[in-house]
Amino acid sequence: MELPGLAFAVWMFICFYASVDGYPSGKVREACTSMIPCHGSSPQLSPEHTITVNGTEFKPGDNIEVHLSGPDFEGFFIQARDAEHLDSPAVGSFMLVDRRLSQLLTCGRTKNSAVSHTSKAKKKYIKVYWIAPGDAPKHVRFLATVVKKYKIFWVKIPGPIVSQPNALSPTPPLHATSEAVSTSHPVSYLSKPFNASGCGSMKFCIRNPSNCDPESASCFFLSFRQEKSSVFIEMSGPSEGYLAFALSRDQWMGGDDAYLCVNEDHRVHVSPAYLKGRSRPVLDSENALEDVSWRLVDGVLQCSFRRSIRLPAYKGRFNLDATYYIFLADGEASEGGLIHKHRRQPLITNGIYNVTGLPHDIGGSRSPRLIKAHGALMFVAWITTVSIGVLVARFFKPVWSHSFLFGKEMWFQVHRMLMLTTVTLTSISFVLPFIYRGGWSQQAGFHPYLGCTVMALTIFQALMAGFRPSRHAPRRQLFNWFHWSTGTTARILAVVTMFLGMDLPALDLPDPWDTYTMIGFVAWHVGIDVLLEIHSYCLVRKVEVIEDDRVQILQSLTSAEAEGRLFKQIVLAIYICGNVVFLIAFLAAISQI
Repeated sequence: MELPGLAFAVWMFICFYASVDGYPSGKVREACTSMIPCHGSSPQLSPEHTITVNGTEFKPGDNIEVHLSGPDFEGFFIQARDAEHLDSPAVGSFMLVDRRLSQLLTCGRTKNSAVSHTSKAKKKYIKVYWIAPGDAPKHVRFLATVVKKYKIFWVKIPGPIVSQPNALSPTPPLHATSEAVSTSHPVSYLSKPFNASGCGSMKFCIRNPSNCDPESASCFFLSFRQEKSSVFIEMSGPSEGYLAFALSRDQWMGGDDAYLCVNEDHRVHVSPAYLKGRSRPVLDSENALEDVSWRLVDGVLQCSFRRSIRLPAYKGRFNLDATYYIFLADGEASEGGLIHKHRRQPLITNGIYNVTGLPHDIGGSRSPRLIKAHGALMFVAWITTVSIGVLVARFFKPVWSHSFLFGKEMWFQVHRMLMLTTVTLTSISFVLPFIYRGGWSQQAGFHPYLGCTVMALTIFQALMAGFRPSRHAPRRQLFNWFHWSTGTTARILAVVTMFLGMDLPALDLPDPWDTYTMIGFVAWHVGIDVLLEIHSYCLVRKVEVIEDDRVQILQSLTSAEAEGRLFKQIVLAIYICGNVVFLIAFLAAISQI
């Protein structure tokens, strides 16, 4: 028998606001209506436990002996209900036999109308007495929810029906059966993988990477095909744990209509869910889904199902004829189908779409545009402009000291232009994550703290340069030390911050490619720096060889300067080309995520 939508609405409300996820103490009054524990998983279908009674008839005031038995279980919840209306409130009251194992609960207005466990201690057998009320229905059925483990439980296991004397037999569908009350439609097995035929013309498709073949082992695929008043949905991708998609009114997780395909011991379980913030999804009634099928082959998980465009009876299910952002995520699942937080950013469509409207064949991004821009601008600033600017100031003073640009020495003008560009790019990039997040991110570890430090040092360095003393001022030496130490600290922290930022979910560059490339850039810069230092040292030693002949010294200086200028200019050109290669590699990687 199908569980009513109202029961699941109550259940979801409790899951959202309950202070605990489970009920090891047995205080499960919140589950009185649905009898479903808020354990973040779906109930099993074939029960291992049975309910028995010592009679089949009762009169008001009679005591009926009720037994629950089976393999070891941790928790249970027993009620008696009108056999012809199983969604009605509990009837009658219970009396305990062993208070160490069981306790009485009040469901609704009837005191002691349910029995539950007192602890997680394993048990095989429970015995209680049910007291028939004066206003009892003609037929009463006993129901039990049994929890074997946190994620393994059965809901509303049907027990025997007891009836009042001379009452007509209940309708045939309500006779006791050997299976638990089903919460889903039949599930079938897919015989072949999905394909992209009809994408953009007959069905709405999302593929990642763009235009990938859903039959390949690296393609994430989601499609929607309208069929009269329903939509047939296909989802597949490389995952040993779970795949999920969600319909959202914004680009943030929370308040979303989600659907999960979870690998539970090599069987795929498909269920709708509701997302509240960044917490674990709350599973909902599977009765909203029809024609459920799945396939799990070579690490590729596939599932398909059908749902109505409108589901007014199911709270939390969005109408499919409206526009939404679409999320596509994957992650790991542990024993019992417990899903874990996805380790990388979900794929999010760049705009809002109506999956029942004009068909599209689109891709998506696992990194928001503002975060991409943030990363790109930081790479340009700290890999290109600041690195070249430092080399110019450190090694090109003697080379460009006699060349002028806009009334100033060329090396100084080039250095200042590059550093002002760095300050500008860093400032613009700095505000983008705050615009995207709407505030401070609690999920980014040390990256934002180091980023704020780098920003502060960058502004301080620019202000300090604006008040630079003249060349022969007494404080010039102090300025030089502060200017060098602040700039060097900012550069080191910037590189560390970029290392940390590349692996954050919002900008998850390919691993370990990103780390190796960043290490390569650091080695490249240090190598060029050391090369120029060695060259400068050798140049000085070459000039110092001649100590007596002043003319020869001047000639040697002139020759050495010419030689040094050519060498440094060649090295600078090579260095700039290398930096551009690293920058293009990073920007290309960012554009692909």
